Amino acid sequence: MSMVDDLRRAREEYERQEWVAAYRALSDLDETELQADDFMALAVTAHLLGHRNDCVQALQRAFQAYRDRDDTLGAVRAAYWLTVVLWQGGEVAIGSGWLARAERLLDDHGGDVVERGYLLERATMGHIIKGEFAEAFVAVPKVTECGRRFDDPDLTAMGLHMEGRMKIFAGQVADGLSLLDEAMVSVLAGEVSPIFSGVIYCSSVEACQQISDFGRMGEWTHALTTWCDGQPGLVAFTGQCAVHRGQLMRLHGAYRDAVRELERAVGRYAAAGGDLAVGQAHYERGETLRLRGDHDAAEAAFAEAAEFGHSAQPGRALLWLEHGRRDAASAAIHRVVAEVHDPVHRTQMLPAAVEVLVATGEVDTAAPLAEELAQIGNSFGCSALQASGQYANATVALARGEADRGFVCARQAAETWAQLSAVYEVARSRVLVGRALRLLGDEESAAADLSAARRAFAEMGAKPAEQEVAALLGEEKAPGGLSPREVEVLRLVAAGKSNPEIAETLVLSEKTVARHLSNIFAKLDVGSRTAAAAFAYEHHLV
Repeated sequence: MSMVDDLRRAREEYERQEWVAAYRALSDLDETELQADDFMALAVTAHLLGHRNDCVQALQRAFQAYRDRDDTLGAVRAAYWLTVVLWQGGEVAIGSGWLARAERLLDDHGGDVVERGYLLERATMGHIIKGEFAEAFVAVPKVTECGRRFDDPDLTAMGLHMEGRMKIFAGQVADGLSLLDEAMVSVLAGEVSPIFSGVIYCSSVEACQQISDFGRMGEWTHALTTWCDGQPGLVAFTGQCAVHRGQLMRLHGAYRDAVRELERAVGRYAAAGGDLAVGQAHYERGETLRLRGDHDAAEAAFAEAAEFGHSAQPGRALLWLEHGRRDAASAAIHRVVAEVHDPVHRTQMLPAAVEVLVATGEVDTAAPLAEELAQIGNSFGCSALQASGQYANATVALARGEADRGFVCARQAAETWAQLSAVYEVARSRVLVGRALRLLGDEESAAADLSAARRAFAEMGAKPAEQEVAALLGEEKAPGGLSPREVEVLRLVAAGKSNPEIAETLVLSEKTVARHLSNIFAKLDVGSRTAAAAFAYEHHLV
């Protein structure tokens, strides 16, 4: 077969979206046989298959090939995609250099062309990256307008999508979701090219997750999964798709599956040549491990998230709280509450903030945050956020001894979470219902709700939550096979008490205290008071 035939076959495979075959065919050809458009095709296939370096090199060659034939607009397009790929890989300065070059070329070219809309899309994204949301809010409608004026499906869909996300961040959730839906219609109709389709899919699912619109999130995650599965060899976007599947698995209490899916996400990001978004996968994995009680693994996952620039809060503060590190948890939550201002991101941390502050005795500080969460939930119209607000208000009410209000809010939260099949949240809400009933003097009903919650936690493997309910039911078994007296001794050890001080507190002889301590060390397989104290904190004995 001649070189001409090989090139024709490669181009046909690309048009049929046979990415693996097209990539191999284009890569095997002598570069001297490839034209500028062929380099662009090679770049697209390399990007979709996770070959980031090959993508960048192909785009650079495409840029030069367009320049050699005096095709300024083609060169601008190549420079635009270099900006996209480099920014995605965290090389913001180099990508910004390519954007500046593209803008200069377009200024020299002059004229009203669609490429101006693409560069404006990147400039708008630059504003978002820098936190310049007011500037982005003004610029993004111009992207959509340019796409419509030139009848460009990619630019129009991207503009609509970005408008939608900006409106959501501004608190205009219904209008924002409507724009996301409109952009998604073009994607589902096959009008949008593959890379833009993948970006809009992933970003739309992320937007829904951030505002707890789990119904939409589930529908679009399924659609994204189908889209990815329909393209053999696809690597790009599959990491984010796996993250969202893992989030939904955790919502429904499938923790083991969720951890596996999130580990798969990390692997997919690695296969794509690395992506800063992997930090989210580590964070979500840490949250799932925390709920299971795998605290060391959770802390390691949070640390990895932080290494990739993803905040480890509020998950890490909740983990610290479970370890008895109340001061550290409180300090972290106060910082996050002060730093986060937009309503979307505040909904991500307010539930944890209320939980930590109530646990550390700062009920008066937690109360307005619970009310804020409830107000945002009602404003957004998302049932999961409304349930979170009801749960937060129930938590505050019970801390204040307001049993009637706590019962009503907790029951509403349980009913709402049940509609979303969020089994962990349903069980947590039933714990609050049980506590409220106990305060109201209805011990039998309280025991029924608490027992149901404990069974649910046990089934999904949520060990810390199960142990907490067991304690409320008076059925808690001391970890490590410790006797009740040994637990008392261990708690005092964890509090920093010496043997004489423990003996005085418990009215025992120092010899008896020493014997108990020896038994504790043996049962826990530890060799020091420090290690024994760490065990006590880890297992919520203090």
